[in-house]
Amino acid sequence: MTTAADTGGGSTEQDGAAPGLSDHESAAARRARPSMREIAIAAADNFGVCRRPIPMRVEEADGRERYIGAPCKSTVASVCPACAHHAWSLRFQQCREGWHAETEPVDEKREPTREQTEMLSDRADLVSEYHAARDDGDDEAAAVIRDMVADLDRELRASGARGSLPALDAAPKPRRARSTRRRQDSPNLPRMKVARTTIGGVHAGRRYSMFVTLTLPSYGPVRSDGAPWHADGYDYRGAARDIVFFAMLFDRWIQNLRRAVGYDVQYFATVEPQRRGAPHLHIALRTSIPRKLLKLVTAATYHQVWWPHFDQPVYDGDRMPVWDYQHATFVDPDDRTPLPDWQQAQDVLDTVDDLEPAHVIRFGAQIDIKGIPAGSEESNRHIGYLTKYLVKSIGEVLNAGTRRAADHYDRLHAELQTVPCSPQCSVWLRYGIVPKGATEKTVPGHCKGKAHRRETLGLRGQRVLVSRRWSGKTLPDHQADRAEFVRQVLAAAGIEKTEGRTVSITPVRPGDTAVPPREHLIMAAISQRSAYRVQYQNALESLGPPEAHDISAVPTAA
Repeated sequence: MTTAADTGGGSTEQDGAAPGLSDHESAAARRARPSMREIAIAAADNFGVCRRPIPMRVEEADGRERYIGAPCKSTVASVCPACAHHAWSLRFQQCREGWHAETEPVDEKREPTREQTEMLSDRADLVSEYHAARDDGDDEAAAVIRDMVADLDRELRASGARGSLPALDAAPKPRRARSTRRRQDSPNLPRMKVARTTIGGVHAGRRYSMFVTLTLPSYGPVRSDGAPWHADGYDYRGAARDIVFFAMLFDRWIQNLRRAVGYDVQYFATVEPQRRGAPHLHIALRTSIPRKLLKLVTAATYHQVWWPHFDQPVYDGDRMPVWDYQHATFVDPDDRTPLPDWQQAQDVLDTVDDLEPAHVIRFGAQIDIKGIPAGSEESNRHIGYLTKYLVKSIGEVLNAGTRRAADHYDRLHAELQTVPCSPQCSVWLRYGIVPKGATEKTVPGHCKGKAHRRETLGLRGQRVLVSRRWSGKTLPDHQADRAEFVRQVLAAAGIEKTEGRTVSITPVRPGDTAVPPREHLIMAAISQRSAYRVQYQNALESLGPPEAHDISAVPTAA
């Protein structure tokens, strides 16, 4: 008789049994098996499709309905590698197209149509009739006219009009005048009238652009891991405030730079945190500016925060303002006195002579400037450096490698909890001021904004800052360019898509039982991606040599 030992193994596999499984498998071994969702996610990563598709309902022209998975559009690779790579590639393309452009971007403008001008004229007449009805006390007629204006506004939007339309009952907003006189502790700026051009000059017969890195001041010496040498002497208050208002400082720097050189300087910038937790900027400038002038503009740039001062908290700990339903605002927890709102706090500031700003932010003395020649390998390397960390979250970039660094980030995060990030921030209640839009659901002293989260450490805004005329295109425009390139390649090879015409794509309704599981949506996306890849590869092979793959060599399909 042959035993298991004679065959050199343990238990034998039975016919029809799954490989590697046995009748006596332990519960731990069963839990270790990958689930269908985990397998689908792994397949999505292998084929480059979204691992977190959002179910959408598609209605075809022939009346049929189906479900597809829309990409989650995450920009973080640890969340969705496919969507993050897609977003990164669009930013890379956008940066490359605009950095060394030799022609001015063309702004396409459409002339207002006769229909639009007529609708706007009708709206003006209705507004006059509305105010007349309100003056006469005819509320019923005013309500009817208000509905007619709302319908007319929807028609204007549908016709392609953009911009905001004045509200019927718009109250005049008070405009606060602040002194525009430059601070005496900052050098003066050269000023020129800004021209419409966006492209700098040519030097030695070759076009150059610039790569600039700006940092914030020092708040104390730090170690190689980002932690300060002397934590008690580190200026955490100044660091937290500078982080919150960093984007405003960059806006002012761009304004000053354009005034100094006399033309509309275009930029592509990425915001990244340093190891110490302070942000810094890598900026691609489509121009060539003398280094001396760049340093002068940087040294002379500052931003003043004209807010109520937030140096000394009025409330802290368990003693916080409480909501009073009778007054419909927050009141003092002891004497129930209503607290001043944001508007009243600003009014008080207007009565103060020689008012000082709540905070002044400046760049640090360290500035790195490089001239980058167009079309060079150095240019491609710096574009990769600009977009290097866009697929990582702030928390992943600031991954504390030591206990010292973790304690430093925790202390910086604690200080950020005391800095209001906007007029709507609930941290204002710590200083006895009711923020804009406060309701009974507002939690005093605790704001949910990105500026106060541990994983962002104050970097609340966009990671990429791009000027409007950088490439003359938006990200959807760049995505459309890529889709059009593929379409032209397929058309040149005689391949036409035969998909049905879609009437509408809408989010699924809550409780829709026909929505397929996420695994099915992933598998459908993989199947579609595989079919498209085969079509595209066949088209490339039929076009011949690789140089024919360039979009300039592909004829435009009719």
